[in-house]
Amino acid sequence: MNTQLKLLEDKLNQVLIGKQDAIRLSLVGLLARGHIIIEDIPGIGKTTLAQGLARLIDLKFQRIQFTSDILPSDILGVAIYKPSKEEFEFKPGPIFNSLVLADEINRASPRTQSALLEAMQERQVTIEGKTYPLPEPFFVISTQNPIEHHGTYPLPDSQLDRFLLSFSLDYPSYQSELTILKTRNYGQSINQLQPVITAKDVLALHEAVDKVKLDDDLFEYLLKIVQTSRNHPRLRLGASPRASLGLKQASKAFAFLNARDYVIPDDIKKMSIPVLRHRLVFKQEMLDPEKRREQAIMLLKEIIDQIPVPI
Repeated sequence: MNTQLKLLEDKLNQVLIGKQDAIRLSLVGLLARGHIIIEDIPGIGKTTLAQGLARLIDLKFQRIQFTSDILPSDILGVAIYKPSKEEFEFKPGPIFNSLVLADEINRASPRTQSALLEAMQERQVTIEGKTYPLPEPFFVISTQNPIEHHGTYPLPDSQLDRFLLSFSLDYPSYQSELTILKTRNYGQSINQLQPVITAKDVLALHEAVDKVKLDDDLFEYLLKIVQTSRNHPRLRLGASPRASLGLKQASKAFAFLNARDYVIPDDIKKMSIPVLRHRLVFKQEMLDPEKRREQAIMLLKEIIDQIPVPI
């Protein structure tokens, strides 16, 4: 593994104790130029993860707290008319940062949620007919609460499809939480963290991930997993072509994290669930809202088990 990347991972493991898998998935999202959505209850460490990444990578960071009355202009920015200049002047919103934490995104109205589509997919914002590029790298970490449904607006499929990865942090283990109790104080800040990697380094890592090799038989293996989801009797909608591309890029990033310049079947297996689970739409009569996440994981495991692994 790249030395700087290894140091970044080690430092994050010190910040978020006992969450190695979640940290790795976050790094996969970063390396693959994708965005991530974390479904979990408050107080688990979602904000700490985002802030830790921003400080250790020296990225401009902004947290946006989504509420029912937040408007698209509160996120994207607004064009203000300047009489002295007789022209409009654009005032950028908080989306114009390299790392954005969209906290409780499903509390915003569908109109506000849809305002993020262009920013997340095309990395630009269009206001009053003029397009403004977002900074590079540009990485969105979104959170939503899977339990508290009052006052929320479920994200539409088109919005969910913009997220490369979906996962949960879950409660820490007994031993991890014991370590947290012994070493941390309530409200303790992570402002003392110093950058170990620059934004320029991240862009170079993007290029390195692009060069990771994927054999033809693995392309077919990956596609069989995706296409099987489209024909599953329990699903109304399977994974999209965007999901296929995302699974390819996430598998390459995961291989790179494991110090390889080539993808193996286990990389695709490992990435299939976090890349695909939030993109599956169950048939209404089979959908249990309280257990949708578990249903999707179980179904994907069944699909992966039935696809022959290339030798």
